[in-house]
Amino acid sequence: MLKRKKKAGSHTLKRWELALLLGVAVAALAGGALGAEQSALADKVIRLHVIANSDDPADQALKLQVRDRILSEAGDLFDQGLTREEAEAAITARLGDLAAAGAETVGEAGYDYPVTASLEEDVWFPTKEYEDFALPAGEYTALRIVIGEGGGQNWWCVVFPPLCLGSVTETTAETAASAGFSEDEISLITGENEGYVVKFKAMELWNRFCAWVENR
Repeated sequence: MLKRKKKAGSHTLKRWELALLLGVAVAALAGGALGAEQSALADKVIRLHVIANSDDPADQALKLQVRDRILSEAGDLFDQGLTREEAEAAITARLGDLAAAGAETVGEAGYDYPVTASLEEDVWFPTKEYEDFALPAGEYTALRIVIGEGGGQNWWCVVFPPLCLGSVTETTAETAASAGFSEDEISLITGENEGYVVKFKAMELWNRFCAWVENR
């Protein structure tokens, strides 16, 4: 009786399938680790998000004026060694004042757009590089300042630790350390870990991949 020969690869994974599975496994492991690092950072950070009325050049210029006013107003919110929870409470207590300051700046510029200030959780931010530090993409708590319709391009930075406040005279590392960042976290955001921006971009791509899978 003749035995049929099994076709090569009919019951075994092909090389390209193995390579694909291996790539997915490595990405999953790396993505999980990167996601954990981002979550740990997010627990210590409050972002600042200023959103323009529109993309009209005048509205974009107005956004920067409001930004400068908010940064000035927020400069006296934080004392040395404040915890994130204390910073969040300080911001919450001053939301009305911040919105009023923004509205005053808008009025002085000749516009009548309303301005709102809110502290919101789970706000998505892409990977962002600043002058001497960077933060990975992910969800953060954010102080959101919305001008008018809030339909224009936005500006974002970090209000706690106060890395973007003009009144801060410490280095990024000193400011982050006073807010409870570990040495590894400080090295991560300041670029002492070589390739940190590439690492953050990998984290962002992984998050997008996960979102794509969930929506399939």
